[in-house]
Amino acid sequence: MLLRTSVVTLSFSTSWRAVFSRRGLRSVENVLAACALVLLFWPVTAFAQSSSADALPCIVAPVRTSTDNAGSSPESDCDSDEQSGSNSVSTSLDAGSLGSVAEAKQTKRILWIFPNYRAVSADTQLPPLSLKTKFWLATQDSFDYSSFVTAGMLAGISQAKNSYPEFRQGSKGYGRYYWHAVADQAVGNYLTEAIFPAITREDPRYYTVGHGGFLKRTGYAVSRLLITRTDSGRRMINISEIVGNGAGAGISDLYYPSRERTWTKTGQKWVTQIALDGVFNIAKEFWPDVNHLIFRGKY
Repeated sequence: MLLRTSVVTLSFSTSWRAVFSRRGLRSVENVLAACALVLLFWPVTAFAQSSSADALPCIVAPVRTSTDNAGSSPESDCDSDEQSGSNSVSTSLDAGSLGSVAEAKQTKRILWIFPNYRAVSADTQLPPLSLKTKFWLATQDSFDYSSFVTAGMLAGISQAKNSYPEFRQGSKGYGRYYWHAVADQAVGNYLTEAIFPAITREDPRYYTVGHGGFLKRTGYAVSRLLITRTDSGRRMINISEIVGNGAGAGISDLYYPSRERTWTKTGQKWVTQIALDGVFNIAKEFWPDVNHLIFRGKY
């Protein structure tokens, strides 16, 4: 079984280059932009389309010194990262400009429910994440109370579709669907946010672009599935996202029924997880706008 998992992972890691070429990247951006974002965040379209003309100049928050980073815990790192994005703004701006910048910042949660710890506000630079902090981010995403709610929803949908007949129906069947969903989330999070980023020295955070038209920002959010930052700030292929999710789909075969350990099922789980990550990237990109325009910054 371990050999099969290795073959699955190697297959994904060697084939993604051909599938996700530069031309393919643009096709993915256009298709997912048209299908997902119009449905999710249509209320912000008017604002985003006009933002390119009124976009503020790039504001770079000062990078914290190594002494600050070394003496803090993972939890305080996350808190201070968010504070650096909201407080470290150029003092040369007038009061009106300062207010407009401060209103469109990422929050720790979306709608007070879904964790948003890995999102970085626009025009903000942060120091590299330590290995400990990468694992802490994966832990937050895997065991936050909202992750159990999400797993419950996914389990209910899968049971209603009878995705795995071996699990059967009823409360016992739902329990089987539920713990499999929890395990899938945890495995995927640790592989894509901690283990692979530690190996490849990638930054698992999502850096919001914040300025520009609706389609431009949508394309950027989708393209982060294929392109990411390194710990040193350079751009590179997002190995953690593509190969990490492929490895997660292969590992999940170890605890799913033997009849479900097919190439088709494994590939479906791989593609589904990448698609979900793309939707969440879009949500993170436009969440500050939605929060400001619709909820008046209450969330």
